[in-house]
Amino acid sequence: METNRYYHQFLDSFEDGPSPQRDVTEAEMFSFLALTLQLGHTVQDRLEDYWTKMEQLCIPFYGHTLARARYCHILCFVHFKDNNGNGVDRTDDRLWKIRDLFEIIRTNFSKFYNPSEHLASDEVIVKFRGRVLFKQYIPKKRKRFSIKMFKLCDSTGYIYDMNVYLGKDRQRAAQHLTATQGTVTNLTRGVEGFGHKLYMDNFFSSPDLFDDLAQKKISCETT
Repeated sequence: METNRYYHQFLDSFEDGPSPQRDVTEAEMFSFLALTLQLGHTVQDRLEDYWTKMEQLCIPFYGHTLARARYCHILCFVHFKDNNGNGVDRTDDRLWKIRDLFEIIRTNFSKFYNPSEHLASDEVIVKFRGRVLFKQYIPKKRKRFSIKMFKLCDSTGYIYDMNVYLGKDRQRAAQHLTATQGTVTNLTRGVEGFGHKLYMDNFFSSPDLFDDLAQKKISCETT
């Protein structure tokens, strides 16, 4: 619905724009998401190469699932929130455009999986060159322009919970903890009282944090 809304807003911005395409259906959106996930398993040099008919590169799955032009159309206009921000306080949440989708994914990660005894909390750098206010520039990292995320994973590598770093002013920590340490307590709120063992590096650790987690029956080790 939001993808179609954004496309029609785009068409309305032209007095004599391109010929309108049909609205994206639910089935097409599922196909688009499936292909987007599959892109990472069959890496090609260019997006167009996934639909190429060259014998040495051809992968029929993509063309049979969704036409290239249709995939590119959805990719160009995919949206998850009204661009006008109706009913949303943009100043309160920098992730407002995908907040609903992000919370659905995050909630289901923890809802349908019981983590193992050993857990790890750490930051993850995701390469990104788009325009968002919370994009980080970290010159010492290979991915200098990136989005920083904090994740809680178990020993199998499964992501049990995650948060996007939106800036220090967006962190909500207890008075006795820093914003970074508050991130750890926020990520572990779903595993309190089960006796898990949590591993983290010195960037997150502090005696106050260890005491706070010990009260929730979570033992800690630093790496």
